[in-house]
Amino acid sequence: MGIAVIFVLYSLVVNIAQAEVILEADKPFERVRQFEATTLYCCYRSGTQNFTWIRNVQKNKTWTVDLMEQSNHAAIDFQQDSGKLCGQLTLKSARLSDSGLYQCLLNDRKVQTHGTYLQVFKPLRKTINLSESTKNKILTAEGFLLLLCVLVPCTTLLSKSKRLHELEKKKVKREEENIYQGLNLDDCCAAYDQIERSQVRGQYQDVCNNMGEEEEVQLEKP
Repeated sequence: MGIAVIFVLYSLVVNIAQAEVILEADKPFERVRQFEATTLYCCYRSGTQNFTWIRNVQKNKTWTVDLMEQSNHAAIDFQQDSGKLCGQLTLKSARLSDSGLYQCLLNDRKVQTHGTYLQVFKPLRKTINLSESTKNKILTAEGFLLLLCVLVPCTTLLSKSKRLHELEKKKVKREEENIYQGLNLDDCCAAYDQIERSQVRGQYQDVCNNMGEEEEVQLEKP
């Protein structure tokens, strides 16, 4: 009877100890190139060594859960250090389809770790493989072309404005020459003489008129 009670109590203590799992912080995000190896960890304390890796994948707007098993593609291992237990999942050659949220199920799948989201990406390939010296030459040529693109339009505008200014000067000079060419100097002199003669005659006529009027006034007096 006493042995049975002790066994029951021991079983309860073990179950309680296994139920109290303290989860360690997982790496939230992992990014790896295609066909490269990567290792994921799920660490915890005061738990059992029995764990199961799962992968949550979104397909057609719904999440599905896949169980990860030991295979040529994935290796599952376990390590313990200073009371911390860690499950390991190593993908030997990551594929694009391996992207997803990886978690560990503990204590008969009653507890889930926080998980790590793995993103497998395909690197961009260089279409043209250029050396550093070639790149520097290309940059120098681009700078020279840019300088030409700035200087050539400015020079063209300056020369154009200078030509327009010269044409304006020539136009004004031609107009002045046309004005003087339209005048006949002989006609101008004749007109000037007529004006002067008319002015002189007008003065003499005024004097004669005044003298005649005075004589008429004197003759009228008795």
